[in-house]
Formats: sequence, C-alpha cells, structure tokens
Amino acid sequence: MPSVEGIVPIMPTQDSSGFVMLDWLVLGAYFVLLAITGWMFSRREQKDTNDYFLGGRRMPTWAVGVSIVATSMSAASFIGVPQQGYETDLAYLSTNIGMVLAAFVIAFVFLPAFYRRRVQTIYELLDQRYGRTAMQATSAVYMAGRVMASGVRVYIGAIPASIILFGDKGLEPLNLCIAIGVLTAVGIVYTLVGGIASVIWTDVIQMSVLLGACILAIVLIANQLPAGAGEVVNALRSGAEGGHSKLTVFAFGSEATPWWANPFSLPAVFVGFTLMGVASYGTDQDMTQRMLTCRDEKAAARSVIGGILFGIPSVALFLIVGLLLWVYYQQPELWLAGGLESPASPTDSRRVFLTFIIEHMPPGVSGLMMAGLFAAGLSSLNSGVNAMASTCINDFYRRLAPGLDERAYLRAGRLAVILWGLILGGFAVLCVFWQHHYGENTTLLTFALTVMTFAYAGLLPVFLTALLTRRGSTASVIAALATGFILVLMMQPILWTRLVDVNAIRETYAASVAANPEASRPPLLVILDLAFVWKLTIASSIAMGVCLLGHSRQGNTETAPITRGGAC
Repeated sequence: MPSVEGIVPIMPTQDSSGFVMLDWLVLGAYFVLLAITGWMFSRREQKDTNDYFLGGRRMPTWAVGVSIVATSMSAASFIGVPQQGYETDLAYLSTNIGMVLAAFVIAFVFLPAFYRRRVQTIYELLDQRYGRTAMQATSAVYMAGRVMASGVRVYIGAIPASIILFGDKGLEPLNLCIAIGVLTAVGIVYTLVGGIASVIWTDVIQMSVLLGACILAIVLIANQLPAGAGEVVNALRSGAEGGHSKLTVFAFGSEATPWWANPFSLPAVFVGFTLMGVASYGTDQDMTQRMLTCRDEKAAARSVIGGILFGIPSVALFLIVGLLLWVYYQQPELWLAGGLESPASPTDSRRVFLTFIIEHMPPGVSGLMMAGLFAAGLSSLNSGVNAMASTCINDFYRRLAPGLDERAYLRAGRLAVILWGLILGGFAVLCVFWQHHYGENTTLLTFALTVMTFAYAGLLPVFLTALLTRRGSTASVIAALATGFILVLMMQPILWTRLVDVNAIRETYAASVAANPEASRPPLLVILDLAFVWKLTIASSIAMGVCLLGHSRQGNTETAPITRGGAC
C-alpha cells in the first residue's frame, strides 16, 4: 500500500447505474463465454439420466472439487463475507475447522455407502433401508429446503443486477422481479443444455472469475488507501470501539455476546459447524451430486476434502476485502493525516462492497466485478436446479412411471429443470416482497446459513441413523424430519415475537442485571439468542433420538451400519 504522498485519488463516481460502455463490454464478454461453453456441452450426446445428472461418472476430481467450492460460495458469499469482515473480524474463517472435520466424515462414512449402492440421488439409499415412503419424504424435505436456500441466493444476486439495469430505481420491487427473471432464464437455459457436466465446468469458469475479481478488488482498495501496510495493520489490530481486534480468528464468548450466541465461537466451530458441514456435504443432493460424478469413492473423497481445503483461502480473500473496506470507510483519521477527506461510508453494511464497486472502481473493472457476482449467483441457481431435477426424476417419476425408455426419463429430466428453475425464481420473487415488508434483522451471511437449518435438522439425523445404526423405520424417519423442522421453527425469534412481548422481557432482564449483575437470563432469551448452529445441534439431536425409536425391517441385509471407510 502506498504512502500518503503516493496515494492514487479516489475514482470518480460513474453514472446512476454505475456502468459505462467498457463495463457493459466486459460483462457482455462474460456472458458470451457462458454461451460458448453452453453450446459446446449441448453438442455432447446424452443417452440417459446417468449422463445428464452424473456426467457418466467421469468428471475430473479437481474440477469436482472446484465446483464444490463454487457452489458453497454464492452471491450471498460475494456480498455477505465482505460484510462480515467489515462489521466484525476474521472469526468466520475458523468455521473451516468444522468443515474440514466434516469432510473426513463424508469421505470415510457417507461416500462409500453411496458408491456401493450406485445411487443417482443419495435419497435412494433410504429406499433400501426404510422403503419408498421414507425416501420420498426425505427427498421432499430436501427439495423444500433447497428451494428456500437457492431462492434466497437468487434474490441476493438479483439486487446488483437490478441496480445495473435500472440505476437508482434498481431496488424497486418490480425492477428486482425483472432482474430475477433475467437471472433465472439464463440459469435454466444453461443447465438445460448440458446437465451436471455443464454445471461443473461452468463452476470452474465462474470460480476463476470470482476469485480473480476478489484479488483485483483487494489490489484496488489497497492502492486507494491513504496509508502504508503497517498503518493499516495497526488500525485493524486496534479494532473498532472497545478495542476488539479485527484480526481475531478464534473467537470466544464475551459479556455482550456469550459463546452460545456467537455462531463463530470455538465451541460452535467444533460442534455446530462440523454438524453443519456433514449435513450440507452429506445430506444435500446439491453437493453430493457433484461427488457422485467421480469415477469411484476414492476420487470423490479427494474431491470433497480438496474442495473444502481450497475454500479456506477463498473465504480469506473475501474477508480481507471486508477488512480493507472497514479501513477505507471507517478510519477518517488516516485520510486526515494526508490532508484528504474521508469517503462517505454506506448506511447499509450489506451493500458496502457493492457501493465500492460502483462508485470507486475504474471503468471495465466494475464490469469484471459484476461478472464475478453473477458467476456466484448463477452457480447457486444452476446447481440447485439440476440437483432438484435429479431428485424429482429418480426418487419420484421413475416410481410413478417405471419401465420407460431412458430417453423418456431424460426428456422428463429436462422438463424438471425448467419447472424447478421457475419455482426457484418464484421463491426469489417472494423474497423481494418479504424483505420489503419485514426488512432484514441479520447479516446476509448469517441469514443464508440459517435458512437450510430447517431442512438439515431432519435430514442429518435420518442419514446418521441409516448409516451408523440398525435402527429406524419409515414412521420414525418421517417423525424425525418433522421434529427437526418444527424444533428449528420454534426457536426462531420471528415466531416468539408474535406470541409474547420479547422486548418487555429483555427490558425486565436488563433492569435485573442493573440491580444484580448475577441475575440469570430468562430461558426464553437464552433460546432466542442461541446461534443458528446450536439450534441445529439441539434440533438434530432430538430428531435423531426420535429416528432411533424405530425398528428396521427384519431380514434386510442393507440395514447393517457402515463399518468400512473409503480411502483417499
């Protein structure tokens, strides 16, 4: 970072949309690249659903690993992770400890079972253990949860798209809906022509664009800061008000935020995020479908472990963007030292990175940044649509219409892609009006991570019961799925604020603490303040107890738990 004397002036603000002709050309080149790769995949013959949904099980391990990272890094990550670094510190990076632990569980417990049974969707395993009804109930829960998670990500990705298309009116509901329609149409068409192979190779391209945009953003922000590297590090180490260092990686509890309320505290990292990782990489068809495209379980194991390890520096880069933006907008004394006026900080931290992209980046670079953002958004949509179509065809349609020609199932799979794409777009539109009416109470990152806990709280215990025990039955599987969802719902503030006056309880507790610092926190506040990973832990633990109450079918050799692991 240059000294004050060598500072580069702040780039002038562009037009109301933030884009000039060069930006449009760069963004257009990105979509041309997508169109060319889509055309290349459309020329490949796909004989059956194994080719369309699993790529013939011949995808390279490294490409699958990159695709896993790209899928986990959605538009919410592009905007939300810098926001996390801007508002807090580097503690989110420590969650990768739990994810790495989860990767080994997936590699040595889940993948051997999936490959031995040659399933196209992981829920087919439950058909062999507990019967068709249990399998279809689990598939339905997954698809409902995936619509919610991917739909929210499409909505988040549509926000900058709408601003580009409509300028100052980009946040109006109608314009947001149009932007969602554009993203949805592009995602459907691309997924339609090439299947999972096109999704994986697109993820490779889009991850390259995403990381390239992030690295370039770090260089540009650092180049515009009116201080040297030492001063910036000292500012980050000193932190915000209260002296909390923004370079903190391992977080613990504090008086203001106890460990159970901090989703990135070390206990949450080792327990909650390990469970979250096992659920997301082992029970979510969106992720596991990629691993099943590898030639065998060993290659699949390497892909998931390598992918999660590759995700660590990727997340670190976006957190660094957030830290540098905090210095850029929240350290006016650094600007005053150089006789310069501090740039006005965004009033909404959710848009801090987007604001810098539009207002302070040179022409052409803004277009590249938005291409990276679209890459993240389209990756979530493509993968979600393909995974849900695969689940729909293999877990439902094949049972309803058995014995058809494979090309008939392939045609049905393409129709399912269109159907689920429209449903995802519809839920994203619903999010426009939902946020417009209720607003946001959490960061985008936390919100995106929270959504899938509704489905994971039931899916995780069902799979652990099926893979590790001889217990469980159709009835207990369905009961566990319902229990997990209901318990997560019961712990949500949005529910309790409509049943009791939570603010009054908080005020009473605050008064009690003023009179007696040792006053105990009301149980309801403890539940509401729990981080989402603890809500997942509690709900999935109780749901697993429910699932274990059932007895497996007599004489079924498939009920044996998994005792051997895969090799990496």
